[in-house]
Amino acid sequence: MTKQTYLEVTQEAGAAFFSKGITGPIVMLNLLKFNETADYSGYPDLAPAEPISGREAYERYMAHSTPHLEAAGSEILFSGGADRFLIGPQDETWDSVLLIKHASPLEFLAFAENEAYLVGLGHRIAALADSRLLPIIES
Repeated sequence: MTKQTYLEVTQEAGAAFFSKGITGPIVMLNLLKFNETADYSGYPDLAPAEPISGREAYERYMAHSTPHLEAAGSEILFSGGADRFLIGPQDETWDSVLLIKHASPLEFLAFAENEAYLVGLGHRIAALADSRLLPIIES
């Protein structure tokens, strides 16, 4: 049986998120697991001449996307390595964690739909074997 992976938001999850009517800042918790070798099969126009690791492909994605994040008023609060949960499934490991703060869900959506940003999205897809994105709202 193949393990379920998550690389992109579903229409249902996006609709449920935006139906909450959140208006203030939101922090996105990103859990990332990299492919050993980046898979550019869906994005041959972005593929480097020689194979690279998933981590290297993600670094290309971040180099491309960070200016668009900043232009949208978003900020990277934390970026670091990860491994196994202290509390959680011990067979579930992650390579990297990101916390990104957006001014609001609408600002996040504007960033995510920005055509200039979308040009480099293939680096993210090529890089990742699996991911999670958890919106966090200050209470």
